[in-house]
Amino acid sequence: MKISNTFNTSSAITGFILLGFPCPREGQILLFVLFSAVYLLTLMGNGSIICAVCWDQRLHTPMYILLANFSFLEIWYVTSTVPNMLANFLSDNKLISFSGCLLQFYFFFSLGSTECFFLAIMAFDRYLAICWPLHYPTLMTGRLCANLIISCWVFGFLWFLIPIIIISQMSFCGSGIIDHFLCDPGPLLALTCEKVPVIELVFSTLSPLPLIIPFLFIMGSYALVLRAVLKVPSAAGRKKAFSTCGSHLTVVSLFYGSVLVMYGSPTSEHEAGMQKIVTLFYSVVTPLLNPVIYSLRNKDMKKALQKFLRL
Repeated sequence: MKISNTFNTSSAITGFILLGFPCPREGQILLFVLFSAVYLLTLMGNGSIICAVCWDQRLHTPMYILLANFSFLEIWYVTSTVPNMLANFLSDNKLISFSGCLLQFYFFFSLGSTECFFLAIMAFDRYLAICWPLHYPTLMTGRLCANLIISCWVFGFLWFLIPIIIISQMSFCGSGIIDHFLCDPGPLLALTCEKVPVIELVFSTLSPLPLIIPFLFIMGSYALVLRAVLKVPSAAGRKKAFSTCGSHLTVVSLFYGSVLVMYGSPTSEHEAGMQKIVTLFYSVVTPLLNPVIYSLRNKDMKKALQKFLRL
């Protein structure tokens, strides 16, 4: 693998080198084939859920409408990183422009924040369905569902707007090498010509909030759900109530489990490989697994997918 020494350490740089996963040429080609297959399967899996929800009238309920929108989000989330990663596998210089790096940073973290908000409102939907079953149709109306979906997208993309504007005004010096497969804020800020503690404080404050606030909301919702389910007299009723939450809880566990490992581990150079693997899990592997989780654990979705695939 050849890395072009394009940048002068004494002048401002206008682009970056994404190291990705350094290995011999044969390994790069193998990784290209592997991630191409993962990307296509992710698109097909999430696309199938969207088509099944649109096609089957029985799935035109808030729970499945939220799921279809979540699958649509997952398609764009994985697209924010994987195509560029695939191009880098076949490239010798691994270059990404300054504007391309900022765009990737903005869309990746905005879509990630939107995903956290979606997981929260999906937990809220399950709370209403289980704790207020008789009032659910009047509480979770189509209008409320649409407003919640729009709010997720708006808040998700507004959250990192100010940080990305600030970064776009900064100058970067040094080698221009980012030891990651995406434009991560940690190594990106390490390349700034002048250290600005205020900017680092803004990032360290704003970045965790889209993770922490929805996570606390999800935990609170499921605490109330658990309390309501334990009051159900029959074992069959409790099992049915838990089954409606199983898929969502599994997805939440996968996403937040990997994210907590990511932000809870040291950020030293020796941990760079671990950081890449964990980021890869929640940004690429999780979107691949989500359609499988929802289709295997949900009978209605499984039937709808089987009918759709027979068309």
